[in-house]
Amino acid sequence: MQPSANQPFRPKETPAGTFAKTKLLVIDDDRKLSRLIATYLEPMGYEVTCAYTGPEGLELALAGAFQAVILDVMLPGLDGFEVLKRLRQKSDVPVLMLTARGDESDRIVGLEVGADDYLPKTFSSRELLARLRAVTRRATLTAARAEEAAPAELVVGKLRVNTGARTAALGDQALELTPVEFDLLASLARARGRVKTREQLLDEIRERNYDVFDRSIDVHISALRKKLGDDPKVPHFIKTVRSAGYMFLRPEEGEAGVPV
Repeated sequence: MQPSANQPFRPKETPAGTFAKTKLLVIDDDRKLSRLIATYLEPMGYEVTCAYTGPEGLELALAGAFQAVILDVMLPGLDGFEVLKRLRQKSDVPVLMLTARGDESDRIVGLEVGADDYLPKTFSSRELLARLRAVTRRATLTAARAEEAAPAELVVGKLRVNTGARTAALGDQALELTPVEFDLLASLARARGRVKTREQLLDEIRERNYDVFDRSIDVHISALRKKLGDDPKVPHFIKTVRSAGYMFLRPEEGEAGVPV
């Protein structure tokens, strides 16, 4: 892979003047190549984490904190196909697969298992960046379309969130939420049972032109919890997932008072 002189990707700027980087996981036992990928992509707006075995990469990917994964086929412990198969059981994170062989059969298997795109290891840095941008852009568009097609009212246990009317109620009690709190609640409720990272929540809120920065997400979540009457130590609604983000509990989990 050879570095290129194309213009760097400029991620969204926060009000404080910093940039929200795209979190990328590279799973490849070739440490030199992994370092080259990280060195090239980090100035382009990516925060790169590297894993060098199949089991290690799968564990990190399943934590749900990454917005894209670059996955090699030939890996120790678990090969890339098996990593992808297990990952797809729980996550739809965009995956760009790499192969040293470039065989058509490998490409077909990878795509059938759930890869978003495929790249032989003879790739150029510019092609890697273009393909990576393409798979993440497609994932964003797919998520946006799914959100638009989702029911106007989300019902989670006693909580009702009407995204059309932008109202929320807990039982018979209407909730008085700020616009940011409502959008956070709708996003978390829509993804119930799955972790939403702070970066994902921040991107969604920033799309609506609110003056929100990274750590203020925690402040808004805290305010939202108070209005829901939720105890962060024994949550019924919003659970903090350490080093990852937040997850809206399914009704059976919340009613059981799952501790964090």
